[in-house]
Amino acid sequence: MTSSKNAVSIRKMCVAALLCAVAILIPMVSPIKIQIPPMSFTLGSHIAIFFAMFLSPGIALAVELGATLGFFLAGFPPVVVLRALSQVVFVALGAYMLTKKPSILDRASGVLWFGVATGVLHGVMEAVVVTAFWFSGMTMEGTFVSTVLGLVGVGTLVHSLVDYYLALLFWRPVSRAAKLTVGAFGAPRDS
Repeated sequence: MTSSKNAVSIRKMCVAALLCAVAILIPMVSPIKIQIPPMSFTLGSHIAIFFAMFLSPGIALAVELGATLGFFLAGFPPVVVLRALSQVVFVALGAYMLTKKPSILDRASGVLWFGVATGVLHGVMEAVVVTAFWFSGMTMEGTFVSTVLGLVGVGTLVHSLVDYYLALLFWRPVSRAAKLTVGAFGAPRDS
């Protein structure tokens, strides 16, 4: 491996480590947490994950697992930690999609479509996790429709879209400052 490739690999590893650290810390220190069991909304908890998705599938999966660890270390209930773990599905598929069509985020319609598609998948996966808890006898308020489909499914979609658009807002200036010219907004992805 040439020194140029080593430098790129080290840079990507450092970026992945920093994003993992952010993803672990956000659930632990975020001042904006809304908990309505079995749901929790931690503003910004997906921003590092979306940044990682913009970079590469490998980085995205590492950061997502770091985020899950953050929810575990922050002492969230098992249903919340498993909801976080279920995000590997939307993260893997979203990052893979950006690998195949990196220009999707160059158009407003692509930005919206990608956000809604990943948000719906995100909401469905979290609703599946909560459904398993629901039918195992976990005490929850409300009906299945209002709690699992409404609060968790639709609530996750909205939360995902908010964090996605925050990530997009911060991505361009951060990537320029850090000289990150890979992923959806630059050179080809290789991971």
